[in-house]
Amino acid sequence: MAANYNEKLLLNYVPVYVMLPLGVVNVDNVFADPETLETQLKRLKEEAGIDGVMVDVWWGIIESKGPKQYDWTAYKTLFQLIARLGLKIQAIMSFHQCGGNVGDIVTIPIPQWVRDVGDNDPDIYYTNRKGTRDIEYLSIGVDNLPLFAGRTAVQLYSDYMSSFKENMADLIEVGAIVDIEVGLGPAGELRYPSYPQSQGWVFPGIGEFQCYDKYLKKDFKEAAAKAGHPEWDLPEDAGEYNDKPEDTGFFKRNGTYVSEEGKFFLTWYSNKLIFHGDQIIGEANKIFAGLKVNLAAKVSGIHWLYNHHSHAAELTAGYYNLFKRDGYRPIARMLSKHYGILNFTCLEMKDTDNTAEALSAPQELVQEVLSKAWKEGIEVAGENALETYGAKGYNQILLNARPNGVNPNGKPKLRMYGFTYLRLSDTVFQEDNFELFKKLVRKMHADQDYCGDAAKYGHEIVPLKTPNSQLTVEDIADAAQPSGAFKWDSETDMKVDG
Repeated sequence: MAANYNEKLLLNYVPVYVMLPLGVVNVDNVFADPETLETQLKRLKEEAGIDGVMVDVWWGIIESKGPKQYDWTAYKTLFQLIARLGLKIQAIMSFHQCGGNVGDIVTIPIPQWVRDVGDNDPDIYYTNRKGTRDIEYLSIGVDNLPLFAGRTAVQLYSDYMSSFKENMADLIEVGAIVDIEVGLGPAGELRYPSYPQSQGWVFPGIGEFQCYDKYLKKDFKEAAAKAGHPEWDLPEDAGEYNDKPEDTGFFKRNGTYVSEEGKFFLTWYSNKLIFHGDQIIGEANKIFAGLKVNLAAKVSGIHWLYNHHSHAAELTAGYYNLFKRDGYRPIARMLSKHYGILNFTCLEMKDTDNTAEALSAPQELVQEVLSKAWKEGIEVAGENALETYGAKGYNQILLNARPNGVNPNGKPKLRMYGFTYLRLSDTVFQEDNFELFKKLVRKMHADQDYCGDAAKYGHEIVPLKTPNSQLTVEDIADAAQPSGAFKWDSETDMKVDG
């Protein structure tokens, strides 16, 4: 049957991807249940019209046997199945542990031989003030230290991505793999592990700074001395995971965070994170340059305490975002250097979803982050943060995908590049849920039929270009100047229940 669409309306089309189960390739590197997955994906493709899938490609699985011993067999089989069904693939380079975060139902640690290094040198991990280690992801402090059988952490990531490219070249060439999302921290997000449930963090706690490993401590002391303040030290007054901002010396009104020393620390802490992202995405850019793929990075939706003057939860995660300082545009500027896409989360949430004490403002946060990325001239993609099956969440997602609605005469002013639905499960296929999900996809597609040719809706993938300039501290400071957000409609013109 020929697809039926209006070419002008098609320019409002937002492709929909579905995230595969975390353990679709299990911890033993086995693609355990291809039959069930094929049945589910066929239904999603034929009945719902989805465009593709997103899948975690776990470092802890692929390089588990030892340094540079990569085994891509199970993933290759999985990707070939997806491609055969005519679905596109967003592949996440997952350099973090699975387990210990919201929604983690399987445990996939980082490779054992890397953890063996940590047994002798626990400072390779992010560390809080009390000395508790977080083993989800290697500390930024070891990015450029050759502690891993002679390689640095950045080289581990780079070699892994090179091996991925070599082994998946045919799938990239035929256009089956369209996005490479580069994991840059815990949960694959560019952030510090400031709110680990495994260490007792509970929503909406402020979280904790994670820079007390010996390598980051040394880096900070050198930076402070260079700035003429050798006496400055890492914060001692920033409280613990579940404190309220007002109970701490750091985040209370006129607290340390607004002092000269506090500002210096927060600038150092957030800049380390942005340059960490810049370096690893830079490696990815070198590896995939010239190929027809997009690069992407994920930023976490830290919506709680957004309405507190200190934005404490964002600050501990590494997002130096305040009323008079933009924490997200500098990240967008970094990505723009590498022609990257910013992938953001919590698209389904409304301000009213959480209790008043959480001071949560997901709607404003989404609006801010998307606006800043668009102002930097890059594309934005996104996903829901929690499992969502109802009209309220879907309508909010649709509003964020096209903040000013559908343009009947062509390309809308604002449109997200893509939406990834979290996540494939049996629950999605329950009768009422599936009916509503099909409507979500249809509305994302601006009421047009599925379109397999991305060029028709303005998403033709061009060969990846290399950066034309290096990111500087001045770039970050410039991008951090406050600027307003775009205006959003109050509700979507494409409701699933409208």
